Amino acid sequence: MPIQINLDTILAQRDMKGKELAEIVGITEANLSILRSGKAKAVRFSTLEAICEALECQPGDILEYIT
Repeated sequence: MPIQINLDTILAQRDMKGKELAEIVGITEANLSILRSGKAKAVRFSTLEAICEALECQPGDILEYIT
């Protein structure tokens, strides 16, 4: 898949655990894990917005197009 998810990198930079982010965003740890692994087929804009707000980042920091 040409879209790479850099969520693990940003979580490490923010010294935050996935469980903590899932609680803040309001999604299950399982759904966050699917997103982190790159296996998600889609992501809701509301979820992406909540993740960006929690991590104080831009969507482009999380999603990267690889050619």
